[in-house]
Parts: sequence; structure tokens; C-alpha cells
Amino acid sequence: MVSDPSGNLHIWLQDADAARRPALILPLDGMFELRLDIALRLYRRLRGRRTGLLPRALQLTPMQRARLILLLHAFDFHDAGGGPRDIAAALIDAKEASLPAIEWKSSAVRRKANRLIRDSVALVNGGYLKLLRGG
Repeated sequence: MVSDPSGNLHIWLQDADAARRPALILPLDGMFELRLDIALRLYRRLRGRRTGLLPRALQLTPMQRARLILLLHAFDFHDAGGGPRDIAAALIDAKEASLPAIEWKSSAVRRKANRLIRDSVALVNGGYLKLLRGG
């Protein structure tokens, strides 16, 4: 493990010899340039140099960050058994979430809560990999 101000880096070494002569294997695929950027950041960090900013593909805008946080909260509610009304009450608009059933059924807040559930489940079930690929 390499200590870093932005979070500890966990490095897996295949065997004891790897610590003396470490190597990186980077597949020559569509993600090669991004992997190379990250590998250079690791190399600089291991040499005690500044790593600089994340590659642009991995930087989140404030809006993206807020959306991901909202999705994770929505997933937590959903995973604990909460439904669209619970999610709407806690995360979107408590007043709208308390509408009578007939009004709730056609509510924009209900549709938004359902989208949050759908998108949060997709994120947790592998959609986060798109983030790691810079997409």
C-alpha cells in the first residue's frame, strides 16, 4: 500500500521479486491512452513527485458529482426496502411525495423517483464501470 493524500493506493505484486523489479501491463485497446495516463500518475507518485490532476476523462463536473451522490442515496433507500414515495420524500420533494394516490400516479416527482431507482440500480450493477472508463 502506498500512502497518498487523495487516498491510499493498493498495489498487488504477483510475487516477492516483483517488488524489486515492478512492471505494469497495459492492454493495447481503446482505453490504452487513459490507462497510460493513470500509469504515469502512479509512476510519479511512487517517485515522490506530484501526480497532478486526474485526466479530463475521469474528472467529474459538480453536476455529475451531485447526480452520483443522489443516485447512491436513492440506491440506499431502495436497497433498504424504500419505494418511490420514500425516495421522493427524502431526496426530491417531501410535499409532492405526500400527494393523494390519484395525483401521485401522474406526478413528475414520482417519475423522477422511479428514474432514480432505475439509474441507481444500473449504476450499482456495473454502470460504475463506465465512470472508470471515463465515460
